[in-house]
Amino acid sequence: MNKANRRFAAVDVLLLVLTILPLAVGLVLKILFTPPSEGIQITGALVYFTIPFPVQDIIISEAQVNSWLVILSVLFLCLYLTHGIRAKVKTRRQAMLEWVVEKSENMVRENMGDYFMGFVPFIAAILALSAFSSLLSLLGMYPPTSDINIVGGWAILVFILITYYKFKCGPLGYLKSFGDPVPFLAPLNIISEVATPISMAFRHYGNILSGTVISVLIATGLQGLTAIVLGWLPGWLGEFPFLRIGLPAVLSIYFDVFSGVLQAYIFAMLTMLYVAGGFPAEEFFKRQEKKKAKS
Repeated sequence: MNKANRRFAAVDVLLLVLTILPLAVGLVLKILFTPPSEGIQITGALVYFTIPFPVQDIIISEAQVNSWLVILSVLFLCLYLTHGIRAKVKTRRQAMLEWVVEKSENMVRENMGDYFMGFVPFIAAILALSAFSSLLSLLGMYPPTSDINIVGGWAILVFILITYYKFKCGPLGYLKSFGDPVPFLAPLNIISEVATPISMAFRHYGNILSGTVISVLIATGLQGLTAIVLGWLPGWLGEFPFLRIGLPAVLSIYFDVFSGVLQAYIFAMLTMLYVAGGFPAEEFFKRQEKKKAKS
């Protein structure tokens, strides 16, 4: 192996270490800050510390920290996947990355149209951040998608984008959209406008949180059932939770993996549909043509 290959391999290893390191930091923080407890406990995110402010104190919680750790992990993972990309040389890593890019582009093109192709990195980032955040539960860490504050922030960002594209034809056109299709439906349209970010946030947050709670309850229930059914066995056999073997793992595949990835996909799809649906494309392009004709 020559010097260039050794340097390339060393950078690869470094990027992989930096991808795993934030998750390891999150696990260490989880162990250090989790208070000892007995029995089943379902609580929210741990509060690491509070920054005092005059109006309201800023709380730095486990959900916020884990969200930033996921962002760092995804960043270094992307740097690893894009390291050494060449136009002519094809590797398995590059083929996988090109497949991800092509799927993201096709998804945006089919749901939003060619005008919104600039949204491809944003939609891919939403998918990655949401999916990886939900999958943290597999490591025993608190998934940020189980915190309404995190998902609510994403929904507010999407709502700002929706409103921005609705304003593309001016404030008057935005106000007229509330009277579509008939003016007396304006109050319902206003309620629907406000309900958009709320429904997006609570749908995502509720599904991830409920899956986590159900998994914990079933695992704890199976442990109690083992004590009732097999508690008569001598020694450690009577204390070992035999009935917890297998079933919680199968449920974890659904609640932690399938449901987490599915909710990430749904959130990304709703983002695309709401932004593209709120954009008055026909009127906007007519205005653009009139401007070109005048100029």
